[in-house]
Amino acid sequence: MASISEQMSRRGMWPVIFASTLGTTIEWYDFFLYGTVATLVFPALYFPKFSPFAGTLLSLTTFLVGFIARPIGGVVFGHLGDRIGRKSTLIVTLLLMGISTFVIGFIPGYDVIGIAAPLLVSLMRFCQGLGVGGEWGGSVLLSLEYGHERNRGFWASWPQMGVPLGLLLSAGLVAVFAAISGSQFNSWGWRIPFFLSALLIVVGLYIRLRILETPLFSKLQEEKRVAKAPVVEVIAQNWEEIILTAAARFVEQAPFYLFSTFVLVYGATYLHVDRQLVLGGIYAAAILELLTIPWFSYLSDRFGRRRWYLLGCLLMLLFAFPYFLLLNTGNGFLIIASIVLSLALCHSFVYGPQAALISEHFTTRLRYSGASIGYQLAAPFAGGLAPLIAAFLLEQYKGDYVPVALYIIILAAFSFVATLGLKELSKASIAD
Repeated sequence: MASISEQMSRRGMWPVIFASTLGTTIEWYDFFLYGTVATLVFPALYFPKFSPFAGTLLSLTTFLVGFIARPIGGVVFGHLGDRIGRKSTLIVTLLLMGISTFVIGFIPGYDVIGIAAPLLVSLMRFCQGLGVGGEWGGSVLLSLEYGHERNRGFWASWPQMGVPLGLLLSAGLVAVFAAISGSQFNSWGWRIPFFLSALLIVVGLYIRLRILETPLFSKLQEEKRVAKAPVVEVIAQNWEEIILTAAARFVEQAPFYLFSTFVLVYGATYLHVDRQLVLGGIYAAAILELLTIPWFSYLSDRFGRRRWYLLGCLLMLLFAFPYFLLLNTGNGFLIIASIVLSLALCHSFVYGPQAALISEHFTTRLRYSGASIGYQLAAPFAGGLAPLIAAFLLEQYKGDYVPVALYIIILAAFSFVATLGLKELSKASIAD
């Protein structure tokens, strides 16, 4: 039976967990909302002068802009997070992300303001990327540094659930307003979920303003040991950890956007299945991830983070071909099964423990910068390029899925090798 102090500590963790998870949910709602609408609406709205395929590629390129901005956001907000604190930085990232999303809802189409339309959308997408680039590190550290003494993989995984929650919320609202607006969805219906971002900002700010700074960073401030140039220091001292943690993310980052974003294009263009069927599979997978992310993270505390992550790389590698084989049956049940297994099993297996795996490799005074840069460095190379590479491969090979499956296998093998270079720190102290 847990001691009284442990029970109180666990009770005290839930407000922190709620604040960090709600914040990441709002951030990822904004980020995924753009990704969903970019595949469904933006090609015709902002790139009407091009063929459907070219319009889709250009729309996905604006999606890539957000990923290019993420490492920059990781550097900027990583510096602030290690200088002024986790809490203050997280408030700024939330505002930046929410306001950018809100503005997108007002941008007219190409037919109204010409080339300014896609340029404005790309600028707001860049701001979204900056916000997400700084959000992840702060949210994870908020949970990790409060619950660092035991089961920190489990505690740090809760902000990770902002991904399926944000995906579920954005996809669900798109479906709702698509049904309400009907044939007018491409005209005004898609804008309503962007406007709702303003309400989410207010809720998120209220919750985050009530949370205190993490005990580990507060101790640094009291002892006047805060780093003066954390980004410079962490690159000089921990460049190997930054590169290895970034490379370890490829197994999760790229396949996730293939499983959640590109699958919409693949299903509509190559399989000719109902868009709602694919979205239904994504909804089901997102719901199940709310269970599998913390569960797999808890197991990584028990069996070792590095060992668990290596096993996840192998699982992703082995699932690459079965994923497409299930999709290509055209059977509704099997299509949903393939999407659910890809996200709720293969993605969760590595994504849940990933927060602690990365953060454990940096000291408290440099942790926001190191974890953010390591995490976000993979974004443009893996996440942002993944839908474009997959679309290009399918076009080049006339709809053959084999090159895309091989692409997933290469990513998984790459991350497996990188993870071998990391240390096993799941039982080590991170309290400096």
